[in-house]
Amino acid sequence: MAQNKHIVIAGASGLIGTHLVRRLAERGDHVIRLSRPASTGTSNLEHYSQVEDMVWDPSAGQLDQHIVDNADAVINLAGASIGGKRWNRQYKRNILKSRIDATTTLTRAIRNSSTPPEAFLSASATGYYGFPNYTVDESSDPGDTFLSSVCERWEMAAHPAMTVGTRLAYLRTGLVMSPEGGALEKLLLPLKLGVGGPLGSGSQLWSWITLEDHVRAMLHILDDERAWGPVNLVSPGAATNQEVTAALAHAYHRPSFFKVPAPALRLVVGEFSSEIVSGVRVEPTILKALDFKFLHTDVSQMAQWVVSQDG
Repeated sequence: MAQNKHIVIAGASGLIGTHLVRRLAERGDHVIRLSRPASTGTSNLEHYSQVEDMVWDPSAGQLDQHIVDNADAVINLAGASIGGKRWNRQYKRNILKSRIDATTTLTRAIRNSSTPPEAFLSASATGYYGFPNYTVDESSDPGDTFLSSVCERWEMAAHPAMTVGTRLAYLRTGLVMSPEGGALEKLLLPLKLGVGGPLGSGSQLWSWITLEDHVRAMLHILDDERAWGPVNLVSPGAATNQEVTAALAHAYHRPSFFKVPAPALRLVVGEFSSEIVSGVRVEPTILKALDFKFLHTDVSQMAQWVVSQDG
């Protein structure tokens, strides 16, 4: 896909979305950020004339059709934070509903368009695979966890977009490493205070990707017409939680020997702790086949990049 395109983005105010919008604007694309009526739409991007805000209401299935009719691509990053709150029955419903509502609304508009967009990039997660004791790639089956079922239904909601010829890619994202937000932000605070350490046993595999590589990979998928179906957005350098923690602690010149027992972690964050103390090795098979060049492929590179972006 050539540059100077019209790109519609849902979920543009989050960690990934903010950086993606900036990168698209810098290369000359016109970006429409979909925001809810109550959203202020501010994210330090106001000086980019190519960035425009338009209102939608995915919970009510409301989106002006002309927004999608004029789009060359649609990118869906919308959904309630996985680790933002303790998981109770209501919040788990919100995790699922927010994703299905947003994806269904966008998919319907794509199918109803007289000029469907060339590409639809819809977020998913490596949680799709659950926690099998073997390496997985894009051809692997879904797991049997709560997040597995969320991801499976999330992807199914986007599937009808392909019926009108739109290229559909599912972005199965791993642990995004950035000091600015996401899961890593909570891990970094105790580390920087010198009281951090492995979570649970520390032996669980974490399939991670730096925010820089994640945004670059999304642009690669957006522009490469060969990219469709599920794509694992992870570095080839999966590592144990203990290795990740040690690399970050070393980069910050801090110790990392204060282990957080699994029961204590569950007491603090609830059911989501099972996702933190479990893991799986995820291979980025499709990104490799698309000749994507990672900048950060091992934990030491990742840790040094995180420190360079912190403050």
